[in-house]
Amino acid sequence: MEELNSVTLAFHEGTLVLNGALDNVLKSLPFVLHDPRTNNDRCEAIHYRVLIQTLVAHKVSFKDSARSYQNQEWKTSDSRKPFPYQLEALEAWWGQRSRGVVVLPTGTGKTFLALMAILRMQRPTLVVTPTIDLMNQWHAVLTESLGVQVGMMGGGSHEIQPVTVTTYDSGQIHLSKWGNKFGFLVFDECHHLPGSVYSNIAIGSIAPFRLGLTATPERSDGNESMLESLIGPIVFRKEIGELAGSYLASYESEIIHVDLSDDEKIDYEKARKEYRDFLLKRGINLRDPKGWQRFLAESSRSHEAKKAYDAFKLQKKIALHSKAKIDVLQKLLLKHANDPCIIFAGDNSMVYAISRKFLIPAVTHETKAKERKQTLDKFKTGAYLAIVTNKVLNEGVDVPTAGVGVVLSGSGTVREHVQRLGRILRKYKDKRAILYEVISRNTSEELTSQRRRKHDAYRK
Repeated sequence: MEELNSVTLAFHEGTLVLNGALDNVLKSLPFVLHDPRTNNDRCEAIHYRVLIQTLVAHKVSFKDSARSYQNQEWKTSDSRKPFPYQLEALEAWWGQRSRGVVVLPTGTGKTFLALMAILRMQRPTLVVTPTIDLMNQWHAVLTESLGVQVGMMGGGSHEIQPVTVTTYDSGQIHLSKWGNKFGFLVFDECHHLPGSVYSNIAIGSIAPFRLGLTATPERSDGNESMLESLIGPIVFRKEIGELAGSYLASYESEIIHVDLSDDEKIDYEKARKEYRDFLLKRGINLRDPKGWQRFLAESSRSHEAKKAYDAFKLQKKIALHSKAKIDVLQKLLLKHANDPCIIFAGDNSMVYAISRKFLIPAVTHETKAKERKQTLDKFKTGAYLAIVTNKVLNEGVDVPTAGVGVVLSGSGTVREHVQRLGRILRKYKDKRAILYEVISRNTSEELTSQRRRKHDAYRK
């Protein structure tokens, strides 16, 4: 086959610009489109790998001005031996042409697995994390393990190195500056990636090789199906029950029911009737996402709807904040007085109330980074035996000694509940973990509990 006219590839703000004469094969690629603004052909950067393979397969001469990275030669000082399941996961991912998602429970060494993948790839690597805390953890681990200067984008830093860590927020903001500088992307807690904003991180990068890490890929909106096109298919999966006792701590889960007081019952039923009567009158079904959106929309336009929405919030608050829950918490704290414990409350007001009553350090999204780090460091060293939080510690807390979790309230999502269990399952000596879930009897919280426990981890 004769060599066709040369094509030049350039990277521009998350896209690939193709200049030169394109043969019919290239023009037939569905992702290559003509851009009338610049009078050339263009595609999203995520198609770089397929585009290069197509050019080579059809012997099209091309100049690659898009790629702005070179292969590396890294070694590690980390002497740890991988567990069998980590090796299986690595080989499964490698066998899928180094693209795909690995699903492993919290505490099973997903960071170490990523380090092995980085060493095997020997390509400039960007690690994307959901929080600044996790970004700092990754930065410390990679710096120590690789012995190189590791870049950071986020938390006031903006330094790009062949190995760089960032957050989903910073990654998508600075995409135009790094989208062609890395050959390997690692998405930590990759269930955050699907969506209209964060997905641009994957779409706007030329990186041919990608690894997603998560304990729970499923999303309430069903968008986990996007992971295959953004990263690759799920190539390996192990659940908590398969690893507990051997590579995770043994554990048990206990539900504690409490009763509302007489006054709480009266207020609960009154508020519940008010908002349910409104929903019935308007034909709104809150189990339907569109129904929930409609309820919110009407509450901003109608006084009647606003009263119904306030009643909805009130009945929920009564169930989640019942006095009996605090009494149970007090008993659990006495029972586990010498055991590191994480308390999960539903909102900041409850977190701070518990913090004041029991003199327990609180960590919320309002907690400054320095104070949060100091609190978690003291918890890890045993200076603090308990902390109380809401959602901010669902991910990224590594406290191997913590073996007691108390869930006083939370959402109905399976992911949140599994993440909270994962916080106390790291292997530590002969630790046996326990997760208590305290719920108000004869309230909507019982149904919420049933929904969030639909996971193998709770079917022991």
